[in-house]
This record gives sequence, C-alpha cells and structure tokens, in this order.
Amino acid sequence: MGAGILLQAIIFLLGAIIFVPLAKRLGLSSVLGYLIAGVVIGPFLFGFVGEEGQDILHFAEFGVVMMLFLIGLEIEPKSFWKMRKLITGMGGLQVGVTLATSFVLFYYIGFSTEVALTIAMAVALSSTAITLQTLKEKNLMDTTYGTSSFSILLFQDIIVIPMLAILPLLSSVEVVKANEDAHTNESLTMLDGLSLGWQTLAILGSIIAIIVAGRYLIVPMLRVVAKTRTQELLAAAALFIVLGISFLMEFVGLSPALGAFLGGVVLATSEFKHELESNLEPFKGLLLGLFFITVGVSINFTVIANNPVFIIAVVLAVIALKALVIFMVGRIFKLKLDQNLMLMLGLAQVGEFAFVLFSFAFQLEIIDQFTLDTMLVVTALSMALSPILSLLNERLVLPKVGTKKETKRTMDHIAKAHKVILVGFGHFGSTVGRFLRSFGVEATVLDHDSNRVDFLRKMGFEVYYGDATRMELLESAGIADAKLLICATGLPETNYKLVQMVKHKYPNLKIMTRAENRYDAYELLELGIDDIYRESLDTSVKLASDVLSFLGHRNYTVYRQAQNFIRYDEIGLRKLAQEPKDANEYVFKARKEIELQEKLLEEDWKRGLVSYDMHWNTDQMRASAVAKRKAKNQPENNRTDS
Repeated sequence: MGAGILLQAIIFLLGAIIFVPLAKRLGLSSVLGYLIAGVVIGPFLFGFVGEEGQDILHFAEFGVVMMLFLIGLEIEPKSFWKMRKLITGMGGLQVGVTLATSFVLFYYIGFSTEVALTIAMAVALSSTAITLQTLKEKNLMDTTYGTSSFSILLFQDIIVIPMLAILPLLSSVEVVKANEDAHTNESLTMLDGLSLGWQTLAILGSIIAIIVAGRYLIVPMLRVVAKTRTQELLAAAALFIVLGISFLMEFVGLSPALGAFLGGVVLATSEFKHELESNLEPFKGLLLGLFFITVGVSINFTVIANNPVFIIAVVLAVIALKALVIFMVGRIFKLKLDQNLMLMLGLAQVGEFAFVLFSFAFQLEIIDQFTLDTMLVVTALSMALSPILSLLNERLVLPKVGTKKETKRTMDHIAKAHKVILVGFGHFGSTVGRFLRSFGVEATVLDHDSNRVDFLRKMGFEVYYGDATRMELLESAGIADAKLLICATGLPETNYKLVQMVKHKYPNLKIMTRAENRYDAYELLELGIDDIYRESLDTSVKLASDVLSFLGHRNYTVYRQAQNFIRYDEIGLRKLAQEPKDANEYVFKARKEIELQEKLLEEDWKRGLVSYDMHWNTDQMRASAVAKRKAKNQPENNRTDS
C-alpha cells in the first residue's frame, strides 16, 4: 500500500498497542505480541504494511545495537574479562558443532557445498534481541541460564566478522562486480580488498580506538555537555555515542552490535553510566519493538503456501538440531536440567544476523532467489516459534524438573516453622542468612537459580527454588503468616517488582530490601519502604574508617563519625527523594545537601574532641589530643586527634 511514512508509523504503533498488552494478559511474552502484530499488519494477512518490511528491518536492527550498548554499561571490564573462558568455551563449542552438523544436514538435503556452508553459518547464530529481551522480562540475567546465554550470544556476535569475510571466498563472482549493485554499496567496508594482515590490524585498531575514545574523548565530551544543563542535549550525546561507534564498526566491517557492547563496557565505570542508561532506554525499547514487528511483517506466507511441507520440515529440523547441540553443550558445562532446558529452547532459533548473511550471499550469487526466500522465511518462523517453545517449557516441563519440592510439603513445613522470608541467596543474601542463623533465627530462603540452590543445599542451607515475583510461590512459603520479608536479590527491578506486589496485597508486612544505589532507593521510598539498605554504603564507610584508623585517628572518634555520616546520608536520601527528578534541579539540591552534611560532620568532630574522646583509648592519648587542640599554630580542622 502506498501510504506515507506517518500512516506507516501509526500502523506499527497501533499494532504494538493492541497485541502486546493482549499477549501479556494471556501470559505470553511481549516479544510474541510484537511478532503477532507484524504478521497481522503485514502484506500477507491484512496488508496494512507492504513489501517495505525488509527495509524497515534494517533500521529496526539498531534496537539490538542499543540493547547491547546498555548491557555493556552494566558490566565492568574486570567482570567481562573473567567471563572470557565461558564465552570462548560455551560459545565456541556451540557455534562449531552447530555449524558442522548443519552443514551435513543441508548438504545431505541436496545443496551444494558452498550453499550448505553458507546456510550452516547462518543457522549457527541465535537471536540476541529475542533472548536478551526475554531474559530481562523474566529477571533471569543473573542466573546460570542468563550468564550462559549471554556468553554464547556474545561469541556469536564476534564470529559474524569472520563469517562475512569467508562469504566472498565461496563465490565465483568477484566482490567488485557484486558491489556494483546499489544494495551492496551499503556493505562496502574499509576491509574490502585488504590482505588478511591489514584486516587484522584494522580490526585491532578499531577496538583500541573505541577504548581510547571512551576514556579521553567521550567522557570529556559528556562533561562539557553536562555543564550546559540541557537534558535534550545529553540525550543527543548518548545517541551520538552509539551511532558513532556503530558507524565505525560497520566501516571496518565489524558487527555494530559488538562494537556497541564494547563501548558500553568501556563507559561502565564512568560517572555518566546512569545518565546514558536513562536517556537510551526509551529508544532501545521502541526500536526493539519495531524490530520484532518487522520480523513478523517479513514472514512470506506465499513462499510457505508454495511448499509448506518442505518449509515446516526445515524449520523443525533446524530448531531440533540447534536445541540438541545446545543441550549437549550445557551438559558438558554441568548445567542443571532446568537451566539447560531453558538454554536449549531459548537459543534454538536462527538469529537476526542471518538476514545479513543471506542477503550478502545472494548479492555474491552464492544462493539463488528461491533459497534466499526460503531461508528468510525459515529464519523468521524460527524466531516466531522461539517464545512459544519457551512458554511451553516454562508451563509444562519446568514445574516437573529441577530442584523444587512438592507444593503441599513446602507449604506445610514453611508456614509453621519460619516467620522470616529471605528472597535471594547470592553473596549479599547468604551473608544475611548466615548471620541470622548464628542467632538461632531461621528464614525461608527463596532463589531462582537452581544451580545455586543445589549447591547451597549441599552446604547445609534450606533453600527453595522458584521465582519470588510469583505470588503463588510466596503464599506457599507462608507469606500470609510471616512477620518479615527480606528482598536481597542483586537485580533492582526484581526487588522493586517484588516489593510493589507484596506491598499491595500485604500492606502490613514488614519489608526490608536491598538497593544497589541512591536511584534505586528513591524508587523504593516512593513505594513507602523505610528499611532500605544500599549495598555499598556501609562497606565504603567501613573502608574509609579503616583508612582513618591507619592514619592515627582515635578508634572511637572514627566510629562515632562513621555513624553520624551514615545517619546524615540517610536523612539526606529521604529529603532528596521528595525533590523533583529534573536532573539540573537534582544536582543543585544534592550539592546543597552535601555541603550541609559536611558542615554538620565537622561540628560533630570538633564537639567530640572535648566531650567524647575519652572512650576506647588511654588517658595519655586523650592528653595528647587536648594538647594538639590547644596548639595555636595548627588549624583545628586539620588536626588528627590521635
């Protein structure tokens, strides 16, 4: 249909508004809602959107790039380096075995060696967009399944680079001739025509350029922009960073998504981490939704109707083959059965980079029009089936496997025994649980990582597997009779959702919750939660206290000031939570609050020298402190009261 761009935008947005809430109401994922919307508005059903679905798809893939940039922002470089063995191990094994078995399958079907290898490379890749979006929706990023999925997907994004480099070697057509087509002009890169050695240097140079630019160009630029106190300019700067990194990666022939992820990791330790996240999150969500819709639009039902048996057989064969390989990889890396089943079905689809590989292979005349149409439909159908298979696994299979106990036995035992429920038993939660147990206080512990649950049970802890954001699990754990709920998971969005849900149904239940930082604490305060524990506050104050003790300050003075600092900071937190969330106004109010706290702390310190400094130390040390206070040539605020 020859409608203008505004009408097209209205149709896409209306499709999302109608079908995503409907899918969520039916207990399905938002990804499936977007895909259904694309099928409905596409050219092969109601025809509201014409053949331009493929063109929009290339633009919508930028949502995947933004998603990986934001994920990179959440990973510190040290953490990323620690994952290198998991990335190369699980990712390398999955891609290698899937590629080899897929090649045998398609060669056996009757494709030539070049075509079979091309298809096998595409089949070896999974959908980063669908998998990571599902992980985020279900709060599974910090589980064994989430970590394993992310490692495999990251390796796949890296391996796309040599795959694109190999394709011209499989073609009998010269790359220069192929690039004469208007579409291939867009794929020209700096690496075209270079030797392997120079290509390697260009790739390494691009990666180094991102790292250096992140520290010495991007951060200083953001500081300059921040001084203007113009919110929309910060949003523009955030978009510029992602677009710039993506352009550089495409220019040298690398994956834009991989470059964006690396850029996010480089900026993860900068002071603008949260600002970048808040500015890009709306764009990422909108573009990802558009991407999923265009995948639905691109499903060519004419191709399916012409050869339905062959198409369905290939789709099922690809999904089954990938699932089997991924399951074997999970077994090798000793994943629990339920985590392995989620990994197997979560990555069994063909990914979005397959669209790029097939289009490039068609331009190089490796595959013909029929093969291109067929494999594009197979790719889109596998992506559409992925959330359905995951849902069936979640509803029908997972409740019967893993480390869960029978509901009746769990409910009876817990409801009678424990009045404290502890959600999350990682490093933070286990410390809380161990300390409570040392005082004879037993807690009902819930955690959604079955590998961790199994390990902790071997350590002697009574831990139950399950998603605590599901009210039926909390009720089976005896929340109706509990006195206290402790939210100790490492995911702020999980804690927020859990608190919001419990606060609504059990408003009188005492809730104590973990917060990652001040911004998470503000959101929890708005829900009416008073007992909030920022995970870095006490630890950082303890470190600073030890520094002062090492430098000669008296132990009691340091302890007293540390408690005063925490008290004033908590008061300031609650004051700032009531202020407007405008960035410029917040900075002004926060600076005033910090100045007030420092003034109060200085007054407390001076007053404590006279009134309280006899505690914990000897009279000789007290006399020494008084003598120093009386010294005329030493400014009072520089003394060490040692």
